[in-house]
Amino acid sequence: MNFDRIMIRYGEMALKGKNRRSFEQKLQRNLIRKLRGFPETRIQKTRDRMYILLNGEDPHAVMQICQKVFGIHSLSFAVKVEKEEELIKQAALLAFEDAKGARTFKVSAKRTDKNFPISSQDFNPIVGGYILKNTENVTVDVHNPDVEIKIEVRQDAAYVTAQDLPGAGGLPVGTTGKSMLMLSGGIDSPVSGYLTMKRGVELEAIHFHSPPYTSDRAKQKVIDLAAQLSNYGTKIKIHVIPFTAIQQKIHREMPEGYSMTIMRRMMMRISEQLAEREGVLSITTGESLGQVASQTMESMNTINEVTNYPIIRPLVAMDKLEIIDISRKIDTYDISIRPYEDCCTVFVPKAPKTKPTRKNANYYESNSDFSQDIAQAIDQSYVIEVEDGEQIQQKDEFSDLF
Repeated sequence: MNFDRIMIRYGEMALKGKNRRSFEQKLQRNLIRKLRGFPETRIQKTRDRMYILLNGEDPHAVMQICQKVFGIHSLSFAVKVEKEEELIKQAALLAFEDAKGARTFKVSAKRTDKNFPISSQDFNPIVGGYILKNTENVTVDVHNPDVEIKIEVRQDAAYVTAQDLPGAGGLPVGTTGKSMLMLSGGIDSPVSGYLTMKRGVELEAIHFHSPPYTSDRAKQKVIDLAAQLSNYGTKIKIHVIPFTAIQQKIHREMPEGYSMTIMRRMMMRISEQLAEREGVLSITTGESLGQVASQTMESMNTINEVTNYPIIRPLVAMDKLEIIDISRKIDTYDISIRPYEDCCTVFVPKAPKTKPTRKNANYYESNSDFSQDIAQAIDQSYVIEVEDGEQIQQKDEFSDLF
């Protein structure tokens, strides 16, 4: 006997009232897309749960994929058997043995089909005794077991589950709109993208590339970060923006102390125009309040002036150690620390203004016209697409411009 399905339990999604159906449909579509490598799997919905029917596919490999899908609170391997005592006991033993290293257990039986001849209270010791008889060095612990084996005897069949494994939580990606993630090669922005997706947001990404000051390896780092994020969501389009000319102009014509602020304002203007063109309704950044000079309250206020778009900042109240912990959990940390610098490290001022004002930034910018530079950067941008951890397409290229 083998597991024949995975039971999915909803978390926050279960509270969506009249909108719950649309959230469930989106979760189902996301699961179908993620499980394309397991062609025999099928999705089955009931009134309060969802099942992945395995049809012979490897249950542990499928589980590994499903645990990265947002919108799922918890999952369990499950077996559906006929309502026969012997079959139920065998399924319970299978469920316990799959919990490698477990030394204590409890059985929790629930009988919704009152025609089943054994009551829930009587069935617990029957199944528990069968497991004890067929294992060694195992005991029952009803208060704090290593594994709880759950049996539900319903009208159609009996269902046996064990090991409630954690899901990714949050909401299904694509249920709350789309955001443009400003993706650098650092630690913060991919974590910000991950947390934004957890709220049901689909991502596009924008990356500012400054050859020859930044290398193709730096760009590849960003592609790899986006690819890793795509394991948790849908396909991600990376808009690569040629930023060299704008940075050189800022370096030549703007006061050094304001160069970082004005560079971020240019990035925000480009991001807004690109978001508007792509039908994206917000911009997501990896800013954490007070972490660097461009992330003080004054800097955020001055940078925000150039856009009316909502700015999503999931990391704004986190410290660096919290951000690093999440980056390790989602496997972006080792990519982020590769020693290839992004454009934010080009022409870094020795003493950047930590309290820039809108008045001063507007005054300095009024002495130069960046409109053509911004238009040209957007016109010369190109797109790289990633999905399920891999680059799948690249359109156009501006490397021959430099």
